[in-house]
Amino acid sequence: MKILLVEPCKAPATIGGEDVFLFEPLALEYVAAGVAQDHEVRILDLRLGNDLCEALEEFQPHVVGITSYTVHVNTVKSLFDETKRWNPATLTVVGGHHATVVPEDFHTPSIDLVVTGEGVFAFQEIVRRFEKKQDFEGVAGVARLNGGQLVRADNPTSVDLDDFPFPERRLTVKDRKHYYSEWMQPLASIRTSKGCPYRCSFCALWKLTEGRYLRRKPEKVVEELAGIEEEFVFFADDESLVDAARMKTLAAMIREAGIRKRYFLYGRSDTIARNAELLELWRDVGLERVFVGLESFRDEDLGHIRKGSHVGDNERAVEILHDLGIEIYASFIVRPEFTRKDFRAFRHYTRQLGIRLASFAVLTPLPGTELYGEVRTQMITHNYDYFDFIHTLLPTALPLKDFYREFSDLYRKAIPLGKGLAFLSKYPWREIPGTLVKSVQIRARMRKAYMDYEEGREELAAGHYG
Repeated sequence: MKILLVEPCKAPATIGGEDVFLFEPLALEYVAAGVAQDHEVRILDLRLGNDLCEALEEFQPHVVGITSYTVHVNTVKSLFDETKRWNPATLTVVGGHHATVVPEDFHTPSIDLVVTGEGVFAFQEIVRRFEKKQDFEGVAGVARLNGGQLVRADNPTSVDLDDFPFPERRLTVKDRKHYYSEWMQPLASIRTSKGCPYRCSFCALWKLTEGRYLRRKPEKVVEELAGIEEEFVFFADDESLVDAARMKTLAAMIREAGIRKRYFLYGRSDTIARNAELLELWRDVGLERVFVGLESFRDEDLGHIRKGSHVGDNERAVEILHDLGIEIYASFIVRPEFTRKDFRAFRHYTRQLGIRLASFAVLTPLPGTELYGEVRTQMITHNYDYFDFIHTLLPTALPLKDFYREFSDLYRKAIPLGKGLAFLSKYPWREIPGTLVKSVQIRARMRKAYMDYEEGREELAAGHYG
């Protein structure tokens, strides 16, 4: 059979996404690996300007599978509508993060099956049954329409990441040169773990593993790394460093194997603050940058989101990474309640840290999180196109126009000019003009984000919500 797996692009209203970074479709490469030996499989990355209708006509697939984060829900449902218009007999399957946390959102006639949780073996079984013209009742982790109702089969009770095949990267060969994050291009991705032992209220990832931290054996990670051609490698983990002993072993094995890559991974500030020697080991085997969720400049705000770390951890982590010469990708959260005074204090704090790159996200209640359950009735929009961490979903203390003026200024002023120019020096010279233009364009969209709220625009702009 012919199987088309699709990575969706962002909606026109969504800010950021592939305009800022573009990681390889690792989840689809995993799914493809489960069926590629017995079927003809293609991966279509719509973020790169490809066209679904054209691919359907040319490839004539029997099965179409699409992955989805929350921000993609509306787009994905439209893609499935397009698929069914092309051929109603095509089996349509949705999976991914949002399908796992809110499968009911894909309760639509154009979607035949919803895969929740890890999809490799579920999709493998779906394809086997479809080929044999069998029904899908009881397939673990699969929800289906039955009599107008969405009927779910429970997910497998245990997950061993080492049971999964290596991602089928051969299916993205023609696209791999386009995957990047800032200067790191082409950038490959690898998963070494899943889950997180912490309980941040704005994150659903720990819930997907019921609070467990799942690990791959270092030997399997090294084996996969050895087969990756790209110089830059991103660790697509929820938190890569939390098991310090395992990561020390992995660093030693990478060194012994003679693998030389330039790595980018996630790490909590308190993990880094407790494990300076671990970061030094990783620096020596190629760790070039760490994405650190510093989140805030106040312990009060960190407590509000139940981060489990403190501002002192943030400052110690920054100090350690600076001393080691490891680039810091600092991520912060802006609360909708911020006043002008809060924004000014945030800018001052960030500038004092001496970092060269910072991103700011508006506190976003994603479905599946504790935060979503707490504030759902207060939300001013439920349009998934706006779940991009830029559009506020909650009332702001400032009028929206003023909030977004302050928010865009935070991006513009939080990094001193000299630090920003030093960061740009990491890019190839030919890419710097385009990077600057893109940055200006995105900030301009942020500044005007208040205009995107079509319903009750006057009340929203005035900061009044019923």
